[in-house]
Amino acid sequence: MRATLSEHKVDLIGTGLPFAQDPALRAATRTIFTQREAIGRSEMIVWVARSGFLAAHRPAMVDFMEDVLRALHFLTDPANHREAVDIVARFNKQPADYYDAWLFKSGGDYYRDPNAIPDLGALQSNIKTQAEFGFLKADLDIRHYADLSLIKDAATRLAH
Repeated sequence: MRATLSEHKVDLIGTGLPFAQDPALRAATRTIFTQREAIGRSEMIVWVARSGFLAAHRPAMVDFMEDVLRALHFLTDPANHREAVDIVARFNKQPADYYDAWLFKSGGDYYRDPNAIPDLGALQSNIKTQAEFGFLKADLDIRHYADLSLIKDAATRLAH
C-alpha cells in the first residue's frame, strides 16, 4: 500500500499493524482517522473451533491455551521488551527498531487482555456493524457461541 500511495496511484489507503507503523509510511503520510474512531473498540481476531473438536481434545486445548498465556505474559512484560522485539524482528527479517517503539506496548499495538479473554461486547458490536453494512447476512448473538472456559481453566492453572 505504501508503494501505491507514494507513487500517487491512490490517494488514500487503509493499513493495519504492522504496516501502519512502517517508519517510511509514517514519515510520508498523516492519519485521517483510526479504526477505533470509526467503529469504537474492536475485537476482530478470535480463535474458533467446533464444539465437537473441543470436547474431544479438551485437555490438549487447555494445555495449548496455557502455553498461549505463558507466551503472552512473557511478550507483554516490559522487562522482556527487548527480547520480545528481537524475536519478532528475527522472525520477520526486519530491523528491531522497526518494532521497538510500539510492539507489545500499551497503546502501541492491539489491546490484549492479560489473560487472553476476548471482549465479547466489542466483538458483538463489530458483528452488528458488519451486518448493518451488508458484510454479513444477519446479526448473531456471539455469547450463544462463546465458550471461555478453556482460557479460564488455563489461567487458573497459571495462578497456582
